[in-house]
Amino acid sequence: MASKVHKAVPHLMTLADLTVPQIQATLRHSNRLKKFSEPWLLPHGALAKKHASKLKLPSQSLFNKTIALLFSKRSTRTRLAAETSATLLGGRALFLGRDDIQLGVNESPRDTARVIGGMCQGIFARVGEHEEIEELARHSPVPVLNALSSLWHPTQILADLLTLHEHAYLFEENGVAPPPDGIAGTPVFQELRPLTVAYVGDAANVLHDMLVTYPRLGHKLRVASPPQYRAPAEVWRRVEELGCDKDIWWGEDPKEAVKGADVVVTDTWISMGQEAEKAERLKAFEGYQVTEEMCRLGGANPNWKFMHCLPRKPHEVDDEVFYGPRSLVFPEADNRKWTIMALFDNLFGRWTHESYTKPQKSAEKDSN
Repeated sequence: MASKVHKAVPHLMTLADLTVPQIQATLRHSNRLKKFSEPWLLPHGALAKKHASKLKLPSQSLFNKTIALLFSKRSTRTRLAAETSATLLGGRALFLGRDDIQLGVNESPRDTARVIGGMCQGIFARVGEHEEIEELARHSPVPVLNALSSLWHPTQILADLLTLHEHAYLFEENGVAPPPDGIAGTPVFQELRPLTVAYVGDAANVLHDMLVTYPRLGHKLRVASPPQYRAPAEVWRRVEELGCDKDIWWGEDPKEAVKGADVVVTDTWISMGQEAEKAERLKAFEGYQVTEEMCRLGGANPNWKFMHCLPRKPHEVDDEVFYGPRSLVFPEADNRKWTIMALFDNLFGRWTHESYTKPQKSAEKDSN
């Protein structure tokens, strides 16, 4: 297929693969797609006629295209985001779970990638070991996007960043939310001042993509984890190659990590496939639960906010923080849809890592 279009097949394994301008453009594109898509999702007749007559379709770059969701792990947000955003782009998502196809039973990843790529126009893969998705990408004739692997989780960090940009006013002194944008009241994408982001917990795929992204965007990271749960050498090499290590503090004390934090982030301590280690991990992470008291004692900024990729367990963060006014977890979950939609549009629809940044009128004319 690549030879027919005379274009190299682009893949995306981690945000370390993208430049800072590409990341920033993708975030803006996500917000733009959100603005033009949300009015279509309102109840029929909810818009006044004068507004309804002005509706414009978002990009239809996936018109008549099918994206394979090759998922070997359970998923809520990632699957929902992929299926609903593919529809908005004019295409469809085809879910292929571990019990649906021959992969790993009677067929190799190489053969599976070629067969799927011969019938679908993109592969969104949620796998176990990172080597699995690299193998798919080596042999796929269509773009492969990492939906989650043991090492990286790029779509989650894009959603986190979009959420922070849409709530940038919260980090300004006496900040006031700007008037919403568009017919459906989409939050405005704002410039984000440099933040101090504290991560408390296991060094897993979410943190790994934070490590290679946040410092390049001007933010500082403060990480607390037990010594035995640190980033693997393969990840840290990417961190150093990108020059991110100079803006990362890493220690063992969670209270020290949250010092001066504008945002406090945690993730599951027991990922899928680690259930046998539950007792050992719960013991190692004693004292790591995010609470108001921990952040007060550690000296977090008074208006600190909380983020979590979900699903959440109470031992990771208590109800007061998780359901309280500091929490951005549900806007963060909602934004999985729009950042995945932007990546689907760029990578699967246009075969590029560059966001579609023509003036809106031109974009609408081209995409309808």
